[in-house]
Amino acid sequence: MAETKSTCCYCGVGCGVIIEHSENKVTGVRGDPTHPANFGRLCSKGAALHLTVVREGRAVEPELRTRRDAVRENVSWEVAIDHAAEKFAQVIRDHGPDAVAFYVSGQLLTEDYYVFNKLAKGLIGTNNIDSNSRLCMSSAVSGYKMTLGSDSPPCAYEDVDHTDCLLISGSNTAFAHPVLFRRIEDAKAKNPALKIIVIDPRRTDTAAFADLHLAILPGTDLVLHSALLHVLLWEGLTDNAYIRASTEGFDALKDAVREITPTFAARVCGVKADDIIQAACWFGQAKAALSMWCQGLNQSVHGAHNSASLIHLHLATGQIGRPGAGPFSLTGQPNAMGGREVGAMAGLMSGHRDMGNAAHRAEVAALWDVKDVPATPGKTAVEMFEAIRLGEIKAVWIACTNPAQSLPHQKLVREALEKAEFVVLQEAFKTTETAPYADLILPASTWGEKEGVVTNSERRITRLHRAVTPAGNAKPDWQIACDFARALCLKMPYTRASSSLFNFDNTEAIFNEHAKTTQGRDLDISALTYATLEAEGAQQWPYNAATGGAIRLFSNGVFPTENGRAKFVPIVLNTLAEATSAPYPLHLNTGRLRDQWHGMSRTGKSAQLFNHYDEAQLGMHADDMQRRKFVDGDLVEVKSRRGKIIVRVQTDAQMRLGQTFLPMHFGRAHMSNSGANELMPASFDPISKQPELKHAAVQVAAISLPYQVIAIRLGCDSDNNPHEIALQRLGAL
Repeated sequence: MAETKSTCCYCGVGCGVIIEHSENKVTGVRGDPTHPANFGRLCSKGAALHLTVVREGRAVEPELRTRRDAVRENVSWEVAIDHAAEKFAQVIRDHGPDAVAFYVSGQLLTEDYYVFNKLAKGLIGTNNIDSNSRLCMSSAVSGYKMTLGSDSPPCAYEDVDHTDCLLISGSNTAFAHPVLFRRIEDAKAKNPALKIIVIDPRRTDTAAFADLHLAILPGTDLVLHSALLHVLLWEGLTDNAYIRASTEGFDALKDAVREITPTFAARVCGVKADDIIQAACWFGQAKAALSMWCQGLNQSVHGAHNSASLIHLHLATGQIGRPGAGPFSLTGQPNAMGGREVGAMAGLMSGHRDMGNAAHRAEVAALWDVKDVPATPGKTAVEMFEAIRLGEIKAVWIACTNPAQSLPHQKLVREALEKAEFVVLQEAFKTTETAPYADLILPASTWGEKEGVVTNSERRITRLHRAVTPAGNAKPDWQIACDFARALCLKMPYTRASSSLFNFDNTEAIFNEHAKTTQGRDLDISALTYATLEAEGAQQWPYNAATGGAIRLFSNGVFPTENGRAKFVPIVLNTLAEATSAPYPLHLNTGRLRDQWHGMSRTGKSAQLFNHYDEAQLGMHADDMQRRKFVDGDLVEVKSRRGKIIVRVQTDAQMRLGQTFLPMHFGRAHMSNSGANELMPASFDPISKQPELKHAAVQVAAISLPYQVIAIRLGCDSDNNPHEIALQRLGAL
């Protein structure tokens, strides 16, 4: 029996784990008691990681089809990479570099991310590289940059232990970040005077734990945050000295919220005016006030302003840069932060550089030894697949993500993947909803088989070690990208870069180059090495020779803007992307379950993780159920303006009248339809380009089917021992 330190591959808490393995097999997992993110704790998903390490469904050999109607056949790595390089080179020759695109993932390691970014922007010369982090964290990025001047979350997990008031907005932390929620519970037990406020349309487990739950109507976050600021002003709870010394733009914002009274906000948001006043007073009177937010704010057509309006509360009260105080965005994926650091998104560049800044582009070009870096931002996630559907992008490389389940308006996504001339899927699992559209599947290594670094929500970088060798002939993601880059160099119509730029021998060489690109930037890790991470454990950035690591940021009241001041930005009080109407009278909210993760390509392998919920169920208020004569377990048709799905309906005490809830995890791998994202609009925030994935207007009607099927899929482990893989409940065949 051997043990190897790594991290959990699920949420952005970044829990340290110890992988137990024997004879190249993962046999168990436990929390790492020395890791500062979790101190040995694990949630239900993390504790079951070893149960998801099964051969069933793994991609183990490159698979190629030469015609869209042909069956894929196993080929060698050499044939697969050469074919992909020829296809991409042909598209670039005929249509230019912007006719190809890369769609990558917040579950890649930082070194993987770095190579893909360099490949797209440096070698090919296109900014058409985006990440599924666009779906979860880009609004928080925009909010931080608009107000604080950079994508620099200023807080640390230890701030939970020091705060007097915790405001959680748009996050069911108990389900989405369970280990962090345990820390919140501990803080409340140690300090019963700690006030916890939760803003959420549903009475989730997180909201039930709060001292005050503001059950707002979907999409009214901006109005509520503005009303909180109004009360802070009215009650004299702002820090005027801090505002004068460290911020700008407050007078204009003050005028904008003058009429957003608690009474007005109560009518718009559907909560009590007295509760708004109470929440603002608790926040403003606290010695240290901390806020946390996640997808409830981010996945919105005004997600960037949702984030900015919450940050405003901290700037107005000086509640930032001190123990227990600050605006804390909770990262959705294990390494969404790492992708932001290397600039592997359509509008970002390495080291938090600005793509619109010519000097910044020149710096990156010099660091990479390429002619230039393109100035025009690339296509973001929703835009990318629409461009594929319209034929503007001909070839797409998808790595470690599942757009045929996770993107909104699934009908258009399927049309795009069918229209694409060439689709590469670099994946550990060939059973995802995207796999049937792939012309080439490249088997990638996965959790327990990889090494490199990840960065969690508190800017903490952790070194991961490989415990077992990759399954079959799977390869690490960075190595696949490097092999492709070198092959493409031989076929490119012009030379932008030398293939030697991708001659990395290992992940440490990639990390060292990445660290060099951050020197002098807000996230400077120029002094951080693998050796330091081995000797001293996980470290928070910035980490440079002068200062070492940093627990929290902006303690001196100076911000990375042109004049050193944080900015209050104008807020436009928008409404939902889609209002209810007579044909679509109900609000549909989406969210996470405790025991499942994203599209369930991993958690769906463990029968144990179906104990909490064994299928997607539509939750409804009891009165809405009674009015429609539904009983628990009925099959219903849920229809939006984009499509319709069939699910079971269940009474849900968490719901307000007129609202419904559907988990976001289930797709065609576990249902007879694409699940919640079949119904979601393709609308997105104009600043962050993050789509509205939390809400749609729907109708719900009874449906009668001739028969139903419950199917249990069985598989075998690596020793050919049968075991239950997952439960599938099909509404119709």
